[in-house]
Amino acid sequence: MNTITDHKEIGLYPKYKVTRTDGQSAPGQKHENSEYFVLNLTTDKHAIPAINAYAKSCEKEYPLLADDLRTIVRSNMQANDEFVTVPETTLPNGTVVPQFNVGKYACSKSDIDTAIITADRKPWHSINFHDAKQACIDAGYSLITELQYLAIAHQIVNQNENWTGGKVGEGEVYRGIHKGKLNEAQDGHYVSDKPTERRWHVLANGERVYDFSGNIYSWVFDDVQGDENGVIAKPFAEDSPTKTTAPYSNREHGIGDTSTGRDWSGSALIRGGCWRSDDRAGVFYLLGDWPVSDLNRVGFRCTKSL
Repeated sequence: MNTITDHKEIGLYPKYKVTRTDGQSAPGQKHENSEYFVLNLTTDKHAIPAINAYAKSCEKEYPLLADDLRTIVRSNMQANDEFVTVPETTLPNGTVVPQFNVGKYACSKSDIDTAIITADRKPWHSINFHDAKQACIDAGYSLITELQYLAIAHQIVNQNENWTGGKVGEGEVYRGIHKGKLNEAQDGHYVSDKPTERRWHVLANGERVYDFSGNIYSWVFDDVQGDENGVIAKPFAEDSPTKTTAPYSNREHGIGDTSTGRDWSGSALIRGGCWRSDDRAGVFYLLGDWPVSDLNRVGFRCTKSL
C-alpha cells in the first residue's frame, strides 16, 4: 500500500536518478559521483525564482546560459498575463489606431522583478518613465502609447455602460478609485464601497479594462508630439489628437483634467489619475512629469501588437 508523504516534514531526499547525455556520469568518468538537485519548472512555484537567481550568478562566466534561463523565466511569468483586445479605432481627427492588445490591469512587479499583468497584486509604482519603458521591453511588450491611450479613452466615453446615468452623456464617466479615502493603489480585486468609484470600463467589443481612470496613473509613450524616446518634444498643437479627442471641456462629465496650457517639452506624459486625484481623475486626465521621477502614484501599462 502506498503511503502519502508530507514533503514539508522532510528535507533533501533521493527522488530522481540523473544520467548525463554525454556519458560523463558513467562509472569511472568525471561525473560518476557528482550530486544534482533537480527542479520541476512546471509545477514547483519555487523553481523559477531559483533559476533566475542562478542566471544572475552565472551570467559573467556563462552569458548564453544565463540568457536561456532568463527566457524560461520570462515565458513562465508571462504565461498568465491578462490582455484584452482593443478594436481598431478612428479618432475624431481621422487618425486610425490599429487594433492591439492592452494589459487588463496596470503592471505589477513579480517576485523576480519583472512586469506581470494580474489582478492578484498591487500595481508596480515608484518607477520612472525610462525604467517603466524598459520593464515593458524586457517582458516582450511595449509601454502604452498616447494614440493607444486615446483610442481606449475614446471607446470608453462612447459606451453607455461606462456612464453613471446608463447612457452616453448622462451623468459622468466612471472615474475609478479617486476620492482620496485610501493611501495607496489597490490590487485588481478591490471594490470600493462607493458606486461612483467603479474601476472597470467596457470597450466597444465588450472587453473590460481596469483603472484607466483612478487608482494609479500610467506613464505614456508620446507618439504624437514626442521624440524617438517617447518624451514630449514640442508644444501641443491645437489640432493634436492629445487636445482634440476628448469630447467635452476640461473636467466636464467626469472626463478628467485635460488642461495643456504650457509647453511640456522634456516631460513624459502621465494619464488616468490615482486614488487621490479627486475631480481631476478621468479617462482623459493628462499631466506630465520629468522622466526620471519615480512617484508612488505612477505606474505603467503594457501593450502588444496583434
